[in-house]
Amino acid sequence: MTIYALSSGSGISGIAVIRVSGKNTKEVIKKLTGSSLPRPRVATLKKFNKNGKKNLIDEGVVLWFPAPNSYTGEDLAEFHVHGSRAVVNAMHLAISKIKNCRLAEPGEFTKKAFQNGRINLLKAESIADLISSETEIQRKQAVKIMTGKSSDRFNSWRENLLKILSHVEAKIDFPDEDLPKNIIKEIQSKSNHILKEIKKTLNDQKVGERIREGFKIAILGPPNSGKSSLLNYLSKRDVAIVSEIAGTTRDVIETHLNLDGYPVIVSDTAGIRSSKNEIEKKGIKIALKSAEDADLKLVIISAKKPDFAIVFKKLLTKNAILVVNKSDLVKGKLNSKLKKYEPVLISIKKNSNLNKLIKKIKSKLKNKFTTTEDILITRERHRQNLINCAQHLEKFQKKKSVQDFDKAAEDLRLATRHLGMIVGKVDVEELLGSIFNDFCIGK
Repeated sequence: MTIYALSSGSGISGIAVIRVSGKNTKEVIKKLTGSSLPRPRVATLKKFNKNGKKNLIDEGVVLWFPAPNSYTGEDLAEFHVHGSRAVVNAMHLAISKIKNCRLAEPGEFTKKAFQNGRINLLKAESIADLISSETEIQRKQAVKIMTGKSSDRFNSWRENLLKILSHVEAKIDFPDEDLPKNIIKEIQSKSNHILKEIKKTLNDQKVGERIREGFKIAILGPPNSGKSSLLNYLSKRDVAIVSEIAGTTRDVIETHLNLDGYPVIVSDTAGIRSSKNEIEKKGIKIALKSAEDADLKLVIISAKKPDFAIVFKKLLTKNAILVVNKSDLVKGKLNSKLKKYEPVLISIKKNSNLNKLIKKIKSKLKNKFTTTEDILITRERHRQNLINCAQHLEKFQKKKSVQDFDKAAEDLRLATRHLGMIVGKVDVEELLGSIFNDFCIGK
């Protein structure tokens, strides 16, 4: 089938780009323009009509990319028209009338590019990340993956393991032949070196995932301590309802922020206290779960009630900041028991000391993103495949005798398969749906 879709952003714009890819692309160009094909890769001004008739839709530019030198590896065309909904809808309707043409599914153009060998799976994912990037650090990471640094490393490991596997299989196929002793040592040395590199890569504090998905900050504390007000302040808009009534927030409220270039997901949680209300109890349970999953916890209490429960003391780990709100209402010194936690005294109502809190949050973020130069893993599926690869290599290392060579070969095959799953070197059809469904239509 030939697919088509709007590849530029939806809504009113100066220019809209409609992309067409597939065997019938030539027919689509001829019917819409009522003329022969333009020169390849040359922007050509044309009038676009409904199926070659005189009913003019718009006048714009067509670009023609013959296979295989196109983004998808198929015949591909781009129609640059005026960006009104009426023009785009009329163009879509005209293309849909042409035989074997249908609207593209999310990510289908990039999926075709992968299937036709134009890009590997890592590059496909980095394209999706680049499109959805909201901060500079996310953009830089996506571009870095697109350049092929990660895929080169994964492919290098895989190729070296395949060489090792060939030596092991040679011993299985020719059991009477003695392999040189230096080859056996080389097999052990190379596989052990790769295993160490993979383990080093896995020990990256999940920086790549944090950059791609966002650094998770959970705001926790007792009711009426100012959690929702703090979320609204950081968001610069009213995300959460602020009320004097205790227990207003029952579920987790999340907002995505760009905090000085760092992608952040801030969560406002239910006030933690003893409660008999079943709904509130569930909200408190979710709040504590958010604390476990968070990269940073903002434990906020009211200066009017400085004594806080043991549950909050447990939350004050190294990845936590104690925030004392409503400090303007307290006369005299703060409770001495709180000083050891190095609290930040603020007043959201008076807009006091909030810059100091944000500065401390940024400091925590900066420390978490210090290893960005060697990022290879940006998704959970990359990590899981590397973990599985390492496990099979560890099993391979334990097999020393000739009698274990059959099992050793299987360990190596599985290890190389998991590396292949990352870059798409093996059959990964079951993964494609979940990966490309995250794309926008038209890409």
